[in-house]
Amino acid sequence: MFKRKPFSGTQQGLVLAIDIGTTYSGCSFSVLDPGVVPEIKGVTSFPAQPPSGASKIPSVLYYDSVGVLRAVGAETLLESTIEQAEDEQWTKVEWFKLHLRPKSSKTADLRIHQQILALPPDKSVIQVYADFLRYLFSCCRTFIEERMLSGGVGFWESVQDRIVFVLSHPNGWEGPQQSSMRRAAVLAGLITENPEDRDRLHFVTEGEASLHFCINNRLTVKKDEGIIVVDAGGGTIDLSAYSVSDPDTNTFEEIAPSECCFSGSIFVTEEARSYFEDKLHGTRFEEDIPRITECFDQTTKLQFKDSDEPYHVKFGGLRDREPNLDIRSGQMKISGLTMARFFQPSIDTISKAIVDQRRDARKVITTVLLVGGFADSPWMFSKLKDTFQQLGLNIYRPDTHVNKAVSDGGVSFCLDHFVAIRMARCSYGIHARPLYNFSNPEHQRRGFFISLDDSSRVKNSFSLILKKGIQITQAQEFRKSFQRITRHRLQNISEDVLAYQGIDNNPSWIDVDSEMYFTACTVTADVSKITMALSPLENPAGFMYHRLDFDIVLLFELTELQAQIAWKENVCLSIFHVI
Repeated sequence: MFKRKPFSGTQQGLVLAIDIGTTYSGCSFSVLDPGVVPEIKGVTSFPAQPPSGASKIPSVLYYDSVGVLRAVGAETLLESTIEQAEDEQWTKVEWFKLHLRPKSSKTADLRIHQQILALPPDKSVIQVYADFLRYLFSCCRTFIEERMLSGGVGFWESVQDRIVFVLSHPNGWEGPQQSSMRRAAVLAGLITENPEDRDRLHFVTEGEASLHFCINNRLTVKKDEGIIVVDAGGGTIDLSAYSVSDPDTNTFEEIAPSECCFSGSIFVTEEARSYFEDKLHGTRFEEDIPRITECFDQTTKLQFKDSDEPYHVKFGGLRDREPNLDIRSGQMKISGLTMARFFQPSIDTISKAIVDQRRDARKVITTVLLVGGFADSPWMFSKLKDTFQQLGLNIYRPDTHVNKAVSDGGVSFCLDHFVAIRMARCSYGIHARPLYNFSNPEHQRRGFFISLDDSSRVKNSFSLILKKGIQITQAQEFRKSFQRITRHRLQNISEDVLAYQGIDNNPSWIDVDSEMYFTACTVTADVSKITMALSPLENPAGFMYHRLDFDIVLLFELTELQAQIAWKENVCLSIFHVI
């Protein structure tokens, strides 16, 4: 069983992990005392929340007509808040996290775009994210000051400028999403834009955080045995595959590229909503559809476990009766088979994702660990268990609160660093113009142009630096040499580092599968000193030009990928984040 070592620092500190989920959010923390073994604790008290010790609040906000934030989290569930919001026409914001998602032309993304609510007209997703972060940060401060520590106020004041933050996000998010989250953290007041504050904010995928949670809850895995961790949340399903490389130190390696699919529990509710809309259209209960859907989401969906039994959605009073619509005494009856149909698209997607990751893993997968709020569904768990036991896989849920797996795991990620080797989730490179090969059919199809140095070159080439699926250790470098040829002497150089998320194992052209490329970052450098030392060159036609030879370097620090431009006399560093 894993035993954490005492904190080796010389002064007190605080690690704070914030998990903003699509539907629910939570926070966990660890107080760092020199010589004391750190413990992970959850924030279990929020404003307007019943004193039940619950560790999550709804990821919901209300803004009034002039854009002022009026209610957040559990406050949005109060009858008084709902009534005032209706009377004063406040805007309800939920599922806002999905506005940050990587955009694509995939059918799933188009479906999500149609279902998520628009943000208030005067609010960007970064502003909303910042408002929610600021609220959670305030809740954490109040909880620690009032509930957890003797002298909590003094403790907070002593550590507030060196708090280490961990923000979690879905497996499929890359540099652009992390950059947005970092801007939101600055706007929320968690950190400043000062360079020394940069290292106080870390990102972790929900999949890796879930692995850390499982290890802290007595996960035992034999050497070279493969496991898949499935974090089933409200919006996304995140899958990560690992094996133990050193059982003595609980060191893990990632053995397949992590995956993310939009098939969380909210899509079960959306299937039910469509059913209610079809069934109740044109009836006196049509205006009750939002209320019926909400009641289904909060109760009936969670209870479903047997397709042979009917289930009921209680939404009204004794006078709400219409037998032809299966409504009696304010309850709508739904057959078990119909309930199963609501769940089936999500179950099918999760099952396929597990099969695909098992196929792609470098080692034999023996176990699937299911965590996250959606993992509490008895129906989904039983169907997945039946499916994968037939394939020789064991499927388990940790015997603790799986809905706080990501926030607890985020703290452990910062303290324990169990994962030593990760896999590149995308292929990374830059837009290049290589020398034209007259015998290459792909070059022939695209034609050529004459460069300033009088060479024939082809456009739209993708020059690969780091290939998807390559295992990466911390600080490992991936380097490739390039040239920049210009008419005038360069003062600055700028290169977009592109990421490819498609299915091609050897992407070579950015005009093929072009929607699967995105800019992971732009790395820049001042090259005026080096170019001043270089003499201009002359091409065969007698025209002068300038050439700069440089390298693009990619390397990891923990889970964050850095990009550099390097040349012989100097190195200019530009950091971007790709977990």
